[in-house]
Amino acid sequence: MIPGLIGRGTGKRFPLTLIALIVLSLLNSCSQNNNTQTTTPPQSPKAIEAVSSPQKQKIKVVATFLPMYWFTKAVTGDTAQVEVLIPPGMEVHDYQATPETVKAIATANVLVKNGMGMEEFLNDTVKNAENTKLIKINASKGIKPLEKISPVVRAGKSDDHNHDHHEGNPHVWIDPVLAKQQVTNIRDGLIAADPTNKATYEANAGNYIKQLESLHKEYQQTLQKYPNCTFVTFHDAYPYLAQRYNLKQEAVVEIPEDQLSPTDVQNAVNAAKKYNVKALFGEPGIDNKLLTSLSQDLKLTLRPLDPLETGQPDPQHYFTAMRANLQNLEAACN
Repeated sequence: MIPGLIGRGTGKRFPLTLIALIVLSLLNSCSQNNNTQTTTPPQSPKAIEAVSSPQKQKIKVVATFLPMYWFTKAVTGDTAQVEVLIPPGMEVHDYQATPETVKAIATANVLVKNGMGMEEFLNDTVKNAENTKLIKINASKGIKPLEKISPVVRAGKSDDHNHDHHEGNPHVWIDPVLAKQQVTNIRDGLIAADPTNKATYEANAGNYIKQLESLHKEYQQTLQKYPNCTFVTFHDAYPYLAQRYNLKQEAVVEIPEDQLSPTDVQNAVNAAKKYNVKALFGEPGIDNKLLTSLSQDLKLTLRPLDPLETGQPDPQHYFTAMRANLQNLEAACN
């Protein structure tokens, strides 16, 4: 048996178990105090949220066809997600929307269109997409359409100004000066939709516009030597270009066709004789044997003239194609 402890000066004994309980109580108290001093307080909910919150998502922009995609992508760079609705090479004038087209618009933040009646499929497609938050940018805003477009020459008559586009000729992007206006409209629309990236949109648009101004000067310097040069095309796509640089376009057909009809051939013959043209222009990449034979019969050179509705996705392809057009126009007018 273990003896008890004696209280000093009292002669009383205290049981060992009581002393042990007192010591244990003191040790527990010290341990709790130490823990309180060294424990880091937990983060507040706001601090945790700030650490784990994802970066702001890019806005999604859909452009109707290739030139609108080029101009939009040139302005956004990598700041936005940009898609093209109509695959390059597919005819824009009579395009029929697909379920994928509706889905793309339904999930987009911004829609960029050329306007002037070019995208006739859009009204119903946008309605079906039911995207009430969609911001629409009309790239041709403020551009005056050519109401009296270049004549489409017909067999037995000429100076016929009929055209499928009731809002005027929509091919404004082929004129570098009007292309500048389109880029400006796209820039302003994107800034309104995504103001946090205003500086990026302004800088990118400024760089692209400078390139367009340089291209315009190249056209001026080259074509001013050939005033009133007349050329025949098989697509009524170049009246703005012709007006800008004092040329004359005579279109045989309004919209390009895979195969020319006998009437189209007669129209071309009429135009070549009436206007004493030096060259015929067809669509690049189209091997039309009838058109080749026609040019040989008329003793005219057949050259390509690109409406820029197909090509590479790089926005710089606009300048590549336009400079090729300039070379072919100069060769035809020389």
